[in-house]
Formats: sequence, structure tokens, C-alpha cells
Amino acid sequence: MTSSDRDLWRRASEGETEAFGVLFDRHAKAVYNFLFRRTADWSTAEDLTSAVFLHAWRRRDQVVLDRESALPWLLRTADYTVRNEWRSKRRYRNSLPRLLAADQPDHADEVAERLDDQRQARELRHALRRLPAHEREVIELCVWAGLDQQAAAVALDIPLGTVKSRLSRARRRLRDLTLSQLDPDETPETLR
Repeated sequence: MTSSDRDLWRRASEGETEAFGVLFDRHAKAVYNFLFRRTADWSTAEDLTSAVFLHAWRRRDQVVLDRESALPWLLRTADYTVRNEWRSKRRYRNSLPRLLAADQPDHADEVAERLDDQRQARELRHALRRLPAHEREVIELCVWAGLDQQAAAVALDIPLGTVKSRLSRARRRLRDLTLSQLDPDETPETLR
């Protein structure tokens, strides 16, 4: 019989490292995928995933799960972690001397941009940036991370009805954005 996340979390907080390992095995891929979609960079997503689980390990005896799944809490932590990473990078870029052009390409960036996965992820991020932040968050949790709407409501600390309406509006806006970018001659018949 498999243990619930809540039971595993409790056991981990009591010092049972194997229980935390099971939680990691269950949710690391979902957390990694969430972070990859947020950053569009494999290496950064790996580093941030490690940071999320390190934070979870350190806080295991302070956090009490209010749901059977630890995933909403882990994804909320991942969201905070990636935001902190972005702030840190922004502060670093702003502190560089004006002599260094911020848009000067790095060899590593050129290589990474050739990877089709990262290009597609950046295009999707660009489309999502056109959405309001509250709708973007719901798409990231429900569509990318695969949370149900109730879990997303917990992760965002908002009512379920708000999640449903934001998700509906976000999907409609993304569909409209996608259709407006297509060439009319290339638009599939089903979308006309």
C-alpha cells in the first residue's frame, strides 16, 4: 500500500529520510517540468528543482500539508524560487558596468538557442507574457504542472471559482493570440 504525501511528509519531519526520498521521486519531475516551462532552460530548471527540494527538506518539520498531495506546496515554493532567481539575475545585470552591453550574446546562449525545445518554450513564454499575471499563473499550474483546479486554488490561495474563470479567460485569450498570428492561407480548416 502506498502512503499519502501527508503521511510521508509527517514521517520525513520525524527524521525518516526514505520518506522524503519517496516524495522526491513522486514530484521531482512535475516540479522540474514546471520550472523548465517558466525558465525555458534545462540547466536552470535542474538547479532550481534542487533548490526547491532543499528548501522542502529544511522546512519539513515546520510545514503542515493541508491536502493529501505535497505538489501544490512544492509548486508554490518553485514559483517563489524562480522569482527569486529572476530578481537575483536582474540585480546582477543592473550592477554590470555600462561598458558591457546587456544584449551581447554569450557563446553558451547561442548554443542553447539552437535547441528546438528551448526555442519553443521561449515562444510559448512570449505568448504567455501577453496574458495578465493572474491568468498566466493559472495556466502554468493547471495546464503545465497538471494540477486540478482545486489544487491550483490551494497553490494560489484563491477561491476555486476564481481559478475556473481565470483559466477560461486565459485559454480564450491564448487561442485568440494564436489565431491572430497565423497566416490566413496557413490557418487549418478547423480553426477558420
